[in-house]
Amino acid sequence: MSDTVIQVDNLGKKYIIGHQKQENYTALRDVIANGVKGLGRKLLKPWGKSFPNPASEEFWALKDVSFEIKQGDRVGIIGRNGAGKSTLLKILSRITEPTTGSIRIKGRVASLLEVGTGFHPELTGRENIFLNGAILGMSRLEIKRKFDEIVAFAEVEKFLDTPVKRYSSGMYVRLAFAVAAHLEPEILVVDEVLAVGDAAFQKKCLGKMEDVGKEGRTVLFVSHQMAAIEKLCSRVVVLRSGQIKFDGDNKSSINFYLIDLEEQTRETKLTDINRSGTGDIILTGFSIENSAGNNLVAAACGEELVLVFHYKTNTNNPLKNVSLGFSIHNGLGDTISVFYSDYAGTTFSSIPHIGKIKCRIQDFPYSKGRYLVGARITVNGVEADWPKGYIGFIDVEAGDFYKTGNVALSGIGVVLIRGDWYLAA
Repeated sequence: MSDTVIQVDNLGKKYIIGHQKQENYTALRDVIANGVKGLGRKLLKPWGKSFPNPASEEFWALKDVSFEIKQGDRVGIIGRNGAGKSTLLKILSRITEPTTGSIRIKGRVASLLEVGTGFHPELTGRENIFLNGAILGMSRLEIKRKFDEIVAFAEVEKFLDTPVKRYSSGMYVRLAFAVAAHLEPEILVVDEVLAVGDAAFQKKCLGKMEDVGKEGRTVLFVSHQMAAIEKLCSRVVVLRSGQIKFDGDNKSSINFYLIDLEEQTRETKLTDINRSGTGDIILTGFSIENSAGNNLVAAACGEELVLVFHYKTNTNNPLKNVSLGFSIHNGLGDTISVFYSDYAGTTFSSIPHIGKIKCRIQDFPYSKGRYLVGARITVNGVEADWPKGYIGFIDVEAGDFYKTGNVALSGIGVVLIRGDWYLAA
């Protein structure tokens, strides 16, 4: 159709991993290494030794991806790390060639994928603005007409004639986004790079991307910030393992993604996920209990709740001053609460090899919904275990938080509070 600006058919991108692939150039270290390997094989051959090249492995970052985007669409692309989001944007931006399938793009594409993409570090901010405009096919007169808007948006007036290699990452991103958004591309492609900026800058960028969409231009936006995706995008594509798993309106897609993420988390052993720390003590599970010690499937708002963190130690040395902290997040990933045991003056020593650390919370103050839980353990102030991701979740059902029988009121807001009401003269 005439209003289709991006058409993707059976797109696939394959990489070869598990061996050293020969590049278009050869460094001195490669020559030396290959020479030593060859000599080693010749010396060992009389003894019947055989050393085949390490087996190569095919990895499909994208496979059988098909969709179309209309002019003026604001499309979000979400998924876990490694789902293929950035690879897809690089192909759409013509930075990477696809292995299979085809893409058809109508119009100029401006991309902001990584800090500094498209900038020449030796050129000044002023020179890079004109260079990027020229790359987009704009005349010098067109660029000059937008120049003041770009500089004002980026807030880099004082450093306009400074080489961008001397810019901080925040300045770099501000100018790069300003150039990409203001030079009137038909398609604006933005990756998670906006996370580098501060909150005020992110808000301004989201507003600008909304304006771009209202002007009839197309926006593709990758982010892990579900609140930003929901606010900006009317349509969201969910990727998992290089394939499209859902494509629909923003609320339906985000809901699908969060449920899918929780199911994958439930299926993944906590001991298998990426983590950092010394490993002297690690988390092995998470559960919730009531005040009587009975396991719960869901918590009740306003009732006493016990968070249970299962652990095991990996050292024979006695551990002292063990502190456990947890964070609670809403469905969009925003942090609501953080609480460490040592905040309350509690640390643990001489702990069993396998056991549980519990945190009792009186009158659980969260309204009905699902909340994600992260956790981290330190020993003597040194990080021992920090799983990279959520270790579990808490489902909260409506409850009589105010102890008045008004259960329905507990669904308002996220964190509920109590207070005394009175008249004053």
